[in-house]
Amino acid sequence: MVKNEYSLTEMVYHNLRSDILSGTFKDHEELKENTLAKIYGVSRTPVREAIRQLALEGLVDTVPNKGAFVHNIHEKDVKDVYAMRSLLEGLAARWAVENITKEQIEEMEEVLYMSEYYRKKELWEQVYICDNKFHHLMYEASGSHFLEHMLQMFHEYVQQVRKYALKDENRAKKSFEEHGAILEAIKQHQADAAAMLATQHIENAVESWKLTDAIHVVE
Repeated sequence: MVKNEYSLTEMVYHNLRSDILSGTFKDHEELKENTLAKIYGVSRTPVREAIRQLALEGLVDTVPNKGAFVHNIHEKDVKDVYAMRSLLEGLAARWAVENITKEQIEEMEEVLYMSEYYRKKELWEQVYICDNKFHHLMYEASGSHFLEHMLQMFHEYVQQVRKYALKDENRAKKSFEEHGAILEAIKQHQADAAAMLATQHIENAVESWKLTDAIHVVE
């Protein structure tokens, strides 16, 4: 029973977290246990536990005698995430040089190919999905579960901004080129170059969302 309750809590946690980060639940919206229990098909207990976890993560504000409210991502949060990501992405690329497999290289090459295919057809949702997959494959290739988990979390935190920015054809093309350069450095076992290119890629992303005003989606 305890194990089953834990599994339900984890399910509700991941679903509710995703719904908050995607904007399904709006900033300051009240999270009512009864309503969420019906949405996710569970009792109130796993909902209550999931809300507690999200409060620790900073995505929910709990106010005594008033309830729990969404605390979504704001401009400062996005800037903080990108600052941390720029350093950790470089580390992931550096470690990928040491640990990447032939199969992972082939997967990343396939993702790059499909990304360019979708960009030329202006299928921006698919471009965004390919962009996500490229980064996730690089995180896996780092060989560190801890680093992979942290970067996946940061990636999810800024998904609304990233999705909006990648609808800009110039940024989508530039991102494709930067991904290609990172992968080439990894394939050539150039750890310093791979780390530098991955860090610069995130810094370029920051500049792009400033230009495209992507930040407005979380304001």
